[in-house]
Amino acid sequence: MAKPRAFGLLGKEIDYSFSRAYFAEKFQKEGYANCSYKNFDLEHARLIEALLEETEFAGLNVTIPYKQEVIPFMDHLDPVAKSIGAVNTIIRKNNGLWGYNTDAVGFEKALKESWQSPHQKALILGTGGASKAIAYVLRKNEIEFHWVSRKASGQTLSYADISPEVLQEHTLIINCTPLGTFPQTDLCPELPYSVLSAAHHLFDLVYNPEVTTFMKHGLEKGATVSNGYQMLVYQAEASWEIWNE
Repeated sequence: MAKPRAFGLLGKEIDYSFSRAYFAEKFQKEGYANCSYKNFDLEHARLIEALLEETEFAGLNVTIPYKQEVIPFMDHLDPVAKSIGAVNTIIRKNNGLWGYNTDAVGFEKALKESWQSPHQKALILGTGGASKAIAYVLRKNEIEFHWVSRKASGQTLSYADISPEVLQEHTLIINCTPLGTFPQTDLCPELPYSVLSAAHHLFDLVYNPEVTTFMKHGLEKGATVSNGYQMLVYQAEASWEIWNE
C-alpha cells in the first residue's frame, strides 16, 4: 500500500477555496487513494511558523494573505518565487521547505488562451501577492503596466487617477482584488467602464461567480473577458508537478 501523502491550503477565511475541492476530485478520479488535502485556516500570520514546524505534510498551497509572509520560513526559494516576491506552493524535501510560485505560469497560460491580440499597456488592480505574479508575467511579455490601488505611490496609480483617457490607453485590465467575489457579487473596482471597447480584455482573478460584475461591464462594451478559474487549474496542476518531482 502506498505511503499516505498529506497536502493542504494555507490561508485565511478559505472555507470557499477552489483547491480543496479540486484536489479531492483529482485524487478520486486519478486513483490517488493515499493522498489527502485539507485547509489550514489561520487567523494570524504569527501562527504560520508553528504550523509549518508541527504539521506533517508533503506539500502546501498558499493563498491570501500569506503568500509573502511564508517566505522567511523557506529553506530554499525558487528563482521565480524570489523574483516575484511571493510563494504559493511549498514542498517538504531534503529535510527542508522549498518555496515556489505557480501563479505566474497559471496566469500566463490562461491569458494567452483568452486574449485576441497582444496588448501594449495594462492595469493591475490591486497590489497583493497575486498581483506580483501578474506583474512578473507582464514584464516577461514586455507589456507596460501600472498597479492601481486606493493610494497612489511610485508606479502605483490611485483609482482616482484612472481617467477615461488612461483606461482607453490600457487595453488589458487584470482584477487582482477580491471585489465581486460571492456573496458580494454586486461589487467591482471603480473605473470609468463606459469607455471600454472591443479592444479591451478584462481578466478577473475572481472565479465565483463565473461572470463577475467587473466582467459584465466589459461584455456590455464588447470587450473580451475571462475569469480566474482556468488560471487556478493551471497553477494547481503546476503545484502537483512540483510535489511529484
